[in-house]
Amino acid sequence: MWQALTFLLLTGGAILHFWWRAKLRRERETWRSELTRHSSREQAAAAAALARQDALFDSMIEGVLVLDESGRVQFANHAFAEMFATTGILRGRTLLEAVRAHELAEIVARSGAEGRVVDHELELPGGRWLQVNASAITSTELRRLGTILVFHDLTRIKRLERTREEFVANVSHELRTPLSLIKGYTETLLDGAKNDPEVATRFLQTIERNSGRLQLLIEDLLAISQLESGRVALDCQTLVLSSVVDKVFGDFAGRAAMKQIILRQETANLSASADEPRLQQVLGNLVDNAIKYGRHGGNVTVGARMNGSDKLEVFVRDDGAGIPSESVGRVFERFYRVDKARSRDAGGTGLGLSIVKHIVHNHGGEVWATSEVGVGTTFFFTLPLIRG
Repeated sequence: MWQALTFLLLTGGAILHFWWRAKLRRERETWRSELTRHSSREQAAAAAALARQDALFDSMIEGVLVLDESGRVQFANHAFAEMFATTGILRGRTLLEAVRAHELAEIVARSGAEGRVVDHELELPGGRWLQVNASAITSTELRRLGTILVFHDLTRIKRLERTREEFVANVSHELRTPLSLIKGYTETLLDGAKNDPEVATRFLQTIERNSGRLQLLIEDLLAISQLESGRVALDCQTLVLSSVVDKVFGDFAGRAAMKQIILRQETANLSASADEPRLQQVLGNLVDNAIKYGRHGGNVTVGARMNGSDKLEVFVRDDGAGIPSESVGRVFERFYRVDKARSRDAGGTGLGLSIVKHIVHNHGGEVWATSEVGVGTTFFFTLPLIRG
């Protein structure tokens, strides 16, 4: 009896032991599987977060560069790669391997010593400028973990600043000459020259001429300011080109006659969509230049032809001294003069061709010039075409 009971107890204990071990094994496997799934979810979540972070940085117009504590690249967004024209994978490279900019390495060293570098201006080859802000990345124990740098492109601002400085310098120069003459002749008159009628008349004529030059300069400055700011509203209508050219020739007939220049027209029966006062201003500036710099006893021709199916190409040609090839591409710049002494003797503000360019561009056209020294110069511009 006791032996049977003992046998049953031992058998039951063995069964219970193996059942318990099997249960523990199943629970351990379940726990491991759950842990694996949990780890996979965490890894997937971390990867998704990293992808979102990369997408966010790549959408920025500012360049972003992250370095580790040894100065190797950990992250660089697309804007940074475009700013420095880098190719290939940057991660893992040293800073100087990634970009050949020793000044940038100095900024990283400064940020490590000072904690941060703010609004540092970095000049790149090709006249490009970047604003750099750098900050050291540290742990809670103040151990340095790396550096983050943010780059903002200042090139456009720098170019505008340079343009403004050049503009102010040019305007000041253009104003100084006539003002000095007016002031000098006025002082001479006040000192007694006014008592000589012949001298007084000559001096007053010089004062009047230079006052007119100042007035033209101010008018041209206002015109180009309005054109560049887009405040000029065009009233485009269908215009017969020959009629507009006739009006311009009428305005300049006297000046052409003084140099025995013949004004010719080759516009055929063509029309264009344009603002008439502005078109007269364009043709007036070009004809004025052609007469100024054309040869004595020469010809100034205004012509037109079709350029494709939707453009009218207009040209103004003279047979004067011509423009050197290195200067042809710059004649539409504000205040640019091929021959400064000759241009000032002939009058003008140095803004006429720049005004021409802006008016034509506002019409949706293009403007350019060709020239041969000793043969002459031809200015071209296009307008929306309407057949007459």
